[in-house]
This record gives sequence, C-alpha cells and structure tokens, in this order.
Amino acid sequence: MYRVEKVLNHNVVLAISEEDKQEYLIMQKGIGFGKKVAERFDAEDAQVYSLVDVKNAKDTTSSVKEIAPVYLEAANMLLDETQKRIGKVDRSVLIPLADHIDFAIRRIKEQGEISNPLIADIQVLFHMEYKVAEQILPFIEENEGITLSESEIGYIALHIHSAIAEQNVSSSMQVARCVRECINLIEKEINQSIPVMTLSYNRLMNHVRYMVLRAEQNEEIKLSMNDYMELRFKKSYGIATYVCDEMSKILRVKLHENELGYLAMHIQRCIEEIESEIQE
Repeated sequence: MYRVEKVLNHNVVLAISEEDKQEYLIMQKGIGFGKKVAERFDAEDAQVYSLVDVKNAKDTTSSVKEIAPVYLEAANMLLDETQKRIGKVDRSVLIPLADHIDFAIRRIKEQGEISNPLIADIQVLFHMEYKVAEQILPFIEENEGITLSESEIGYIALHIHSAIAEQNVSSSMQVARCVRECINLIEKEINQSIPVMTLSYNRLMNHVRYMVLRAEQNEEIKLSMNDYMELRFKKSYGIATYVCDEMSKILRVKLHENELGYLAMHIQRCIEEIESEIQE
C-alpha cells in the first residue's frame, strides 16, 4: 500500500510506501484522479519508480516536482517502448530522461534549440534507440503542438541507450565523437566522403564503435588479420595504421595491434564500394 504525498496529474502520483517509508513515483492512467493527500491506495499493475535509486539524479524529489508531469509520462512511454522492442531497460533513467525532455521543450519555446553535430552518427550507431526515441513525436505534437527536430531526437536516443547499456549519456556521446573523428581521418586519407547510407559505412561505424569500447576496457581481438591485409591491401593497411595511431592519441589509450587488420578490412570495403559507385 502507498500513501499519497502529492498528485502530479491524473496519471502520475508521488507517494510514500507503507512498507519501507520511501518515496515512489506511481504512474498509471487515471491513478491520480480524485485522490487526496495522505489517501492510501494500492498500486497493483501500475509502473512504480523508486526515487532512492535514480540514475544521475542529485535531488530526485525536487527534480520530480519541477518536471512537468506530462514529460514524466512521455519518458515512461519511451521506456515501455524500449522494453517492448529490446526486452530490457533500466528504469532508473526515467527522471534524467524526463528532465531532458522538459528542458528541450523549454529551449524550443524560447527559440534556443541546440544543434546536434553527431546526429547522423547517432542514427547509425544507436539505430534502435533512435527509432524508439522517434515514438515521442506524436505525443509531443499532441500535448505541446511542437515538432521535435532530429537533433533533439538524437539526444533522447542517447538517454535511451543509457537505459539498455552500462554507459551514461556523456560516455555514449564520447563514443559517438570518437567514431566521428575516426571517420573524418579515414575520409581525409582516402580523399572521399563515405556515403552515410551505405552498408560499408554502417559496418565501419559499428566496428569503430566497438574498437573504441575495447580500447577503453583494455580488451583485445585474439585473431590477427594484419599480415593478410598488409599483403593484399597495402594502402588500406597503411591508412588503418595511421588512423589507429591518431585514435590512440585521442583516446589516450594504445590500441592493440590486432585492430589494424580489421580496421583495414572495413576501410577497403568502403573504398571498393565508392569505386563501384563511381564506375556505375
């Protein structure tokens, strides 16, 4: 059983558990309708969020009271969608996610929207998360009459990623930046832009993503392709060597030598796909 501390709207209630005396956010359609402060109620079938264990929240209760309840509902809807599509979700990101949505809407209303220079990379690196984030569009349009930009959806996708991975938003952003820097280095060396919507680009980005994560976690690929790639595709192997040296400086972690052959393989695929397009 729970005791009402504050009714935030018809669908969101801040309550105290009779069992452990801790604060919880209770969300269910109509759960707050007609309820009074101190009233006791059962939360069966409702979504219950503990305010004790919340990811990246300093003063959770204050944060909850400052966020418009409709954005708590929006965040809850996104986490439900994430669980439906992916099967697992850390719901402790609810408050940071709702807070971000609240802040984003206020920025847009004040004509202060922030651009996202990594949006194309986020759409590829965190494709499923981005698709989930897009589900907020009709909700916000209906409640606020506002259409969120791709940039804003990208930032929301990073929050969703933090709900399914042991990686916070800033770490996810750092990975995206590193991937973008790596792609820039490769494009400069081959003197060509790699088309974003190609299979080779997608494979390259995902490889670089996990290459960065392996470097951060001090993991290594056991099987080496270096000799084969250096012999067969000397240009791509040389580019991979240069790029890995530069990425080691950026990451401040030495990339394992076995990364060279695999990166060279993906670079070669990109080169071949670009040349094939030119010939056509």
